[in-house]
Amino acid sequence: MNGAESLVRTLHGAGVSVCFANPGTSEMQFVDALDRTGSMRCILGLFEGVVTGAADGYARMAKVPAVTLLHLAPGFANGAANVHNAKKARTPMINLVGDHATYHLKYNAPLTADLEGAVAPFSDWVRTATTAETIGRDGAEAVAAAMSGPGRIATLLAPSDTGWNEGGVVAAPVEPEPLAAYDPAALDAAIAMLESGEPTLIYFSGAALEDPALTGLLSAIADKTGAKLLSPTSNRRIERGAGRPRVDKLFYAVDLALEQLRPYRNVILIGAPEPVAFFAYPDKPSVLLPEAARRLTLATSEEDGVAAIRALADRLGVSRPVIVDAPRPIPPKAGSITYEALAAAVAAALPEGAIVADEGITVGRGIYAATTGSAPMSWIAITGGSIGIGPPLATGAAVACPDRPVVALQADGSSMYTIQALWTQARENLNVTTVIFANRSYEVLKQELYKVGANPGRGALDMLEIDRPALDFVALARGMGVPAKRVEDAAELCRTIADATKEPGPFLIEAMVDD
Repeated sequence: MNGAESLVRTLHGAGVSVCFANPGTSEMQFVDALDRTGSMRCILGLFEGVVTGAADGYARMAKVPAVTLLHLAPGFANGAANVHNAKKARTPMINLVGDHATYHLKYNAPLTADLEGAVAPFSDWVRTATTAETIGRDGAEAVAAAMSGPGRIATLLAPSDTGWNEGGVVAAPVEPEPLAAYDPAALDAAIAMLESGEPTLIYFSGAALEDPALTGLLSAIADKTGAKLLSPTSNRRIERGAGRPRVDKLFYAVDLALEQLRPYRNVILIGAPEPVAFFAYPDKPSVLLPEAARRLTLATSEEDGVAAIRALADRLGVSRPVIVDAPRPIPPKAGSITYEALAAAVAAALPEGAIVADEGITVGRGIYAATTGSAPMSWIAITGGSIGIGPPLATGAAVACPDRPVVALQADGSSMYTIQALWTQARENLNVTTVIFANRSYEVLKQELYKVGANPGRGALDMLEIDRPALDFVALARGMGVPAKRVEDAAELCRTIADATKEPGPFLIEAMVDD
């Protein structure tokens, strides 16, 4: 057995069953091992950002990591933006990055680079394999690292000769590190805050958002004590919709977020850091909580927030969730696709059990609130702010949950970073309905331009418009094997989304937004 086969068998034995790949020459021995063992589903992406984004979407839904197969430092660099998003989401991910053979590195061939230096900023765990005999053990420890804590990025660098040399040994799975325990003193302090009678906010993220029972306990705590619940703007995954507790998100815009947080004198943090502005702006604060507000961390993201929530509920005598359903969405009437009509169309069209992959950016910001009363769903979204995650995130989610429809809410500008994901969706016959919000501009950047006090002229605005020439998303989709339709009417948009989710395979809808 060579090193490559021992690594593949080790990964499979540790529960890794999917490989998203864009391999090159230095990875051919791993491609061969994947084929010979037949132990993993191998999915090709035409760009490394599709590969890493799909691995993120897969793990968010499957709750186990996939492995990516990438080509040297430039290949990892191409995929790094979505590894960044996955790291911010605390998604478990294993990156297998090929490198030159150990004896070839000294010759400084054209693709030689500081591979460890390239991957380190995006990874929680990095190791370079040294021999065929030990690469299996390295793989087992990579899986354990990825599954440790709330989820981590593990990157294993594999020189070619560690893969093709004989002597590979399949390693047994390694136990991941559990979450650390929360501080019992913090629990006492949280109880005191909740019973103080002062305006108190529970600001939480992580596993509690992914389990309606836990979110329900928090809703009951809030109902009993008068506290309010809020989650960060960006989260790995939220289980929401009709019959599930409602959780509002922090507004993205600084002024709105400041107003949203202004009333609170006590803030309890569970699995979430203190809220800060996405960017700095002239004459605006970076820290969003009022200066006078008392902050208490009940559990960090590295600590057992689930146990902390259950202990909090037990101490307060709470056992049943409090759920107040929002009204079911009403489909929009015929007419142009305004921002409001767009939100109404999506909300009314979502089928039960849908997975929503949200990279709606500016145009789609109203959809989250509008879908509070929609059928039960999973909501996954951009987390690290690096645009171009939407199409691959939806792709990975569809691989993880083939029996569930995926609806990708996608800004037009950011879709072009990873539009190649449509090809993978067609090749794998994935049930992804992509709704492109076609407003022909980087609208979010226009808003940011004014926020920094600029008075832009034509030259500046031209760098934020994508209308000369106008992108034809129907043609782009069809060119990659995905059927597509352009829609200009809100009522027709609602019907088209609903119909597309019922059919197997991918479909793209170009929604012509009237802003």
